[in-house]
Amino acid sequence: MSSGAELLNILLIGSGGREHAIAWRLAKSPRVEHVYVAPGNGGTARGLSRVSNVPIDTNDFTKLTKFAVDNHINLVVPGPEQPIVDGIEAAFRRVGIPCFAPSAKAAVMEGSKTFAKNFMKKHNIPTATYESFSDYSQAKEYLESITHRVVIKASGLAAGKGVLIPANKEEALNALKEIMIDRVFGNAGDEVVIEEYLEGQELSILSICDGYTIVSLPPAQDHKRAFDGDQGPNTGGMGCYCPTPIVTPELLTEIDTTILKPTLTGMRHDGFPFVGILFTGLMITNSGPKVLEYNVRFGDPETETVLPLLSDESDLAEIMMACVERRLDSVQIAIKPGYAVTVIIASGGYPGPYSKGKEITFNNLSSDALIFHAGTSINEDNILSTSGGRVLAVSAVAPTLEEAVAKAYQSVGLIHFDSMYYRKDIAHRSLSTPKSHNTYASAGVSIDAGNLLVEKIKPLVKTTRRPGAEADIGGFGGLFDLKPLQYSDPLLVAATDGVGTKLKIAQATNRHETIGVDLVAMNVNDLIVQGAEPLFFLDYYACGKLQVNVATDVVSGIVDGCKEAGCALIGGETAEMPGLYKTDEYDLAGFCVGVVERNLILPRLSSIKPGDTLLGLASSGLHSNGFSLVRKIIDSNNLTYASPCPWDTSITLGQALLVPTRIYVKQVMNIVKGATVKGLSHITGGGFYDNIPRILPDDVGVVINARQWEVPTVFKWLARVGNIQPDELLRTFNCGIGMVIIVPTDAVDNITHQLQGPNWATVFNIGRVVSKQDIEGNSVVIEEKEALS
Repeated sequence: MSSGAELLNILLIGSGGREHAIAWRLAKSPRVEHVYVAPGNGGTARGLSRVSNVPIDTNDFTKLTKFAVDNHINLVVPGPEQPIVDGIEAAFRRVGIPCFAPSAKAAVMEGSKTFAKNFMKKHNIPTATYESFSDYSQAKEYLESITHRVVIKASGLAAGKGVLIPANKEEALNALKEIMIDRVFGNAGDEVVIEEYLEGQELSILSICDGYTIVSLPPAQDHKRAFDGDQGPNTGGMGCYCPTPIVTPELLTEIDTTILKPTLTGMRHDGFPFVGILFTGLMITNSGPKVLEYNVRFGDPETETVLPLLSDESDLAEIMMACVERRLDSVQIAIKPGYAVTVIIASGGYPGPYSKGKEITFNNLSSDALIFHAGTSINEDNILSTSGGRVLAVSAVAPTLEEAVAKAYQSVGLIHFDSMYYRKDIAHRSLSTPKSHNTYASAGVSIDAGNLLVEKIKPLVKTTRRPGAEADIGGFGGLFDLKPLQYSDPLLVAATDGVGTKLKIAQATNRHETIGVDLVAMNVNDLIVQGAEPLFFLDYYACGKLQVNVATDVVSGIVDGCKEAGCALIGGETAEMPGLYKTDEYDLAGFCVGVVERNLILPRLSSIKPGDTLLGLASSGLHSNGFSLVRKIIDSNNLTYASPCPWDTSITLGQALLVPTRIYVKQVMNIVKGATVKGLSHITGGGFYDNIPRILPDDVGVVINARQWEVPTVFKWLARVGNIQPDELLRTFNCGIGMVIIVPTDAVDNITHQLQGPNWATVFNIGRVVSKQDIEGNSVVIEEKEALS
C-alpha cells in the first residue's frame, strides 16, 4: 500500500461465520479504518478492534445504501447469496459506492442451476449430464425412465440445502415430490435439475476475480453431511480443511485450464463479466474434474478455513479494492505453508428444528485459537448465546494436516453449550487414505497411452511411403535410402519449424485434424524455396497429458500434409510432460529433410536483375503466422471462436481461422528443377518486408503493387477491427500471397502456365525487381496499400 492510500470504511453484509472471518481478516489491513457488519453476530459485536455491528437486515437495500452514504463507506462486501442475486451490486453502484460482488446478471450463475448448467454446456466446461424440468409430471416421467443414480437440485436458492442425493429410484421420486409438490425449499423448487450422480471426491475452490484476472485460493474439502462417516442429511457444512492432499499441481492446472479460466472468459464474452469471489464446487472423477455448482460469493465454512492461510503480506482489503477497480494483477496474493481445518459446532437438531438461547462458555482457549461466530448473539444480560443452527466455526492452522485437525479439536473440547454437537471425523477422507506406491502413471505419464497412440497411427504413417522410405515407425530412428532417387550431385537441405499460437485455437475449439497440415507446410515450403524436394519428415508432439484421440487427430493431419508434399513420415517423438504443459495443452515441432542437385540450389543471387518479374501464389488465408495478434484482436472485440465468422457466417470464427497453410511443393516442383526460376520466398513471420529480402542480392529491391491480387477478407477485417496500419499488416501477415517467385520477364507466360492446375494456388503478377537506388535504398516498397483495408 502506498503511504498516500485512502483509509477505507467497509460495510460487510451478513451474520454468519463467513462474515466474522472476513471481518477478522479485513481488520488486519492497515488500509482499513473501520468495518461495519450488518447485522453481524455475537463475534463481530465484540472482540475485534475497528469492527462493530449495524442492525440492518441483509436485504434492506434502502437502509443499507443510506447508511453507506451517511457513513462515507468506500467499499461494500456482501457475504450471503440472496442480496447478491437480488442485485445489491447495482443498488450501491447507483449511489457511487463500489461493491465486491458480481452483478445480478452474473449472479444468476448461482441463482439458477439450470442457467449455470446451460452455460457450462455452451462453453464446453466439464459437468455432469443433466435435464431441467419445471413440470412435475415430466420430471417424474423422466426419473421413471432412467436406470442410473441421480442428484436432484432445486434450481433456485435454497440456503445451500437444495441438493438431494437419493440412493435409489424410490428415494429419487420422493425427493422430487418434496421439492416440487411439498415445496420444502419454497420457490427455489419451481424448477429442478436432475443430473447424473458423479463418483469421486469433492473440492471447493474460491477464486478472486476482477472480470479479467482470476486467482484461486487453496482447494478445500467441505463436509456437508450432518453426522460422522458422511451420514445423515445435507447441511450448510459441518467442517472443512485445506489444502486437500488429493490435489496435485497438475490437477490444479487442469482445473484452471478447463474450468476456471473458461468460466471467467465465457461470462465476459456472454456480457456479464464476473467481479468478486467465484466459488466452484467440483467432483474429481476418474475422467477428470467436473463442476457440481457455482456460487457467487465466499463459501461457508470454506472462508473460515481458507482466509487463515492468507499470508500476512496479502492485504484482503487491498485485494478487494483491486478487483472492483479491475486491477487484480497489480496486487500480491500469497498463501502460508501448512494446513487449515475448521470444525463446525452446531445446535442439537440441526439441520432440522433446534432450540436457541443457550449460553456459550469458553474454558482457557489458547491465544491463537480461531473461533468464528455463526449463529450467536449477545442477549440483554450481555451473555453470549446460541441463535442459529451452526453456532461456531473452530479453525486451526498447523504445518501438517494431522496437527491442524488435532489443534482444532483441542479448541472444540474447551467450548460448551447445552445440546451442542459436532462431527468428530473432519478431514477423514485424507487422513484415512493409504499411501499408494509411486509409479510412472501416478506421476502423470502413461506408457500404455503412448503405446496405444503408436498402434493407432501406424496404418496412417504407412500411407506416406515413397521411394527411399519403406520402414515402419516404432524403432529407435527413421531410415531413408537415397539410392533409388538417382541424384547425381545431391545436397541435403533441412528445415525445422512449429505452428505457433495457432495451436491455441485448435485446443480452444477442440479441432485438431488440420493443425498437422500446418506443421508440414511450414517446413516443406521452407525447403522448396531452396529448390529442394522434401524427402522425409519427423514430428515432435509434447503435451501435459497424452490424450490419444487428440494426438491421433494431429498425426492424421501430419500424414495428410506429408502426402500432399510427397514426403514420407518416418518417425517422431511423443513426450508426455505433466507440470511443464497444462493438461489439455500440447506443442508441435517438425523436422524435414530434402534434397537438391548442387547446380539447382535457390536463390540464384547472381542472376537476379532489375526488370525481373515477381509472381505471387495465393495463400489459403492466415497460414500459421501472426496468431498472437489475431487472438488479441478477437478477445478485445468480445468474440469467441464459437462466434459466427464475421466474413463467412456459414462457419464459426474458429473454423475460419484453422484453415490450414497451403503446401506449394507439387505446384512449384517442376519449375524449380529448371534454370529459369531465380528465387522463391515463403511469406511467413515477418511478412513481405522481412522474407523477400532474404532472396535478393544487396544491390536490388522490389516494388509490389497490392492491387495486383485479391486480398482475402480476413486481412481486411483484421485491419479494420484491430486498427492495424498497412505496414504492420504487411510485416505480420501474408496478406493473401503465400509464395513469391522471381522470374525473367520473358518467361512470365511460360512459368505462369506451368503453375496452373486444378486445386493449385492462383498466380498473380505482383511486382518487379528494381535497383535499390531507384527506391531510396529500400529492399521492399509496397504500392497501393489502401487495397489492404
